[in-house]
Amino acid sequence: MFDKIIEKQKDEIIHSLCELIQFKSVSQETNQPDMPFGKPCQEALEYTLNLAKSFGFRTKNLDGYCGYIEFGEGEELVGILGHLDVVPAELQDGWTTDPFTPTIYDHKLYGRGAIDDKGPVIASLYAMKALLDSDKKLNKRVRLILGLNEEKSWKCIKHYQEIGEETPHVGFSPDADFPCIYAEKGILSIRIHQPFSLDNLEILEIDCQHNALNVVPKYCSITLKFDSEQALPSLEKTDKIDFEKLDSHTLKITAHGISAHAAHPDLGENAITLLLHYLNHYFPSDFLTKLLEIGLLETTSPSFLNDTPIQDESGILTSNVGFLGFENSLLEIGLNLRIPVHTALDEIKSKYTALTNLFPTLKIDFSAQQEPLFVQKNSHLVTTLTKIFHQKTGLKAEPIAIGGGTYARAFPNCVAFGANMPGKQDMCHQVNEFVDVDDLILSCKIYANAIYALATEKEE
Repeated sequence: MFDKIIEKQKDEIIHSLCELIQFKSVSQETNQPDMPFGKPCQEALEYTLNLAKSFGFRTKNLDGYCGYIEFGEGEELVGILGHLDVVPAELQDGWTTDPFTPTIYDHKLYGRGAIDDKGPVIASLYAMKALLDSDKKLNKRVRLILGLNEEKSWKCIKHYQEIGEETPHVGFSPDADFPCIYAEKGILSIRIHQPFSLDNLEILEIDCQHNALNVVPKYCSITLKFDSEQALPSLEKTDKIDFEKLDSHTLKITAHGISAHAAHPDLGENAITLLLHYLNHYFPSDFLTKLLEIGLLETTSPSFLNDTPIQDESGILTSNVGFLGFENSLLEIGLNLRIPVHTALDEIKSKYTALTNLFPTLKIDFSAQQEPLFVQKNSHLVTTLTKIFHQKTGLKAEPIAIGGGTYARAFPNCVAFGANMPGKQDMCHQVNEFVDVDDLILSCKIYANAIYALATEKEE
């Protein structure tokens, strides 16, 4: 129905995405009232709103926290929930090309945000444009909501709700996988603080490059100063661990991992856990030894939580050690958990709180949490979106559950829908992130048909 319109705009779609990727929109929380997440995020938002305005859409900037693009008439609102902020990326991380200089090679468009979530946002915007250009009659309004703090603390979407903006009657978030997501695990972020020292050593610094908790860390180092009478130990380098003698009494040990999204820790290699295992081998401490024994650093269903793995239809509980720091003689460990949908978050929190029985000086802080999302597979929304995906692709993939968290859980009657295709490599948060150009255009066609279906249903 809308395919021909979208095909004619293929070059324009690619061009717009390339322009949007060039904004280094890593969300940085500031005290500036007009740009609470930093200038690059504000510029990305203004670019997208101005692009939409040039198409004839209504737009609104909500105090720099987020914005929206809207068209159509009617009492009810169809929501599309995307974000323009991205996770950090630098050329030295291992990128083949500059992550903020979009590059097309072998039918793939490379750049940070190409699949998470700038590409899907642009696909959604041009899907809306295809509907507008087609002159098809809708009986609901359609609103594309653009967040700027999704990768961190969701202050953007919270602001949208706090100022009383309209809640969509139905909607989707183009920030995960096709054919449709019917369940998203609960998310729990934990900060652990413990007085810590190593015998005859002074810890000068621990550096994980301010790694976000929802990212498997690719780098972590510790700098140690030895007593003047103590010779530097004989350490063994590995393919993941190296060290450098900074002077006759100072040693820096560095672990190198592989970055990945915390929802898929198995796709990465955690530099922090590599370093802690290595450190405890050469400089053992009671605290680290006990943490390793109880399985606190384990990736899947840490053994101290339960005698058997905690899992259900949404998958197994996963844990990412996302932060390690040292300040004022306190060791800080940051964890990000993805908890199966039928397991209560409070149940897991009680298990971590109980760690103070093992370590009386331990402090536990639950810094953030998101309740799981669960929509029945046979619900009208899931079946409608899945059917449209099947019709446009010929693929018969079934709705799935994920460990990631999307804006879909911020509103009732919303689910995640694309844009990663079944069987394709998930490049979200990865080095050399890309979107397949053909898949980008196909997702635009899928979204156009989905928006039309949702926006022409009879009002209840």
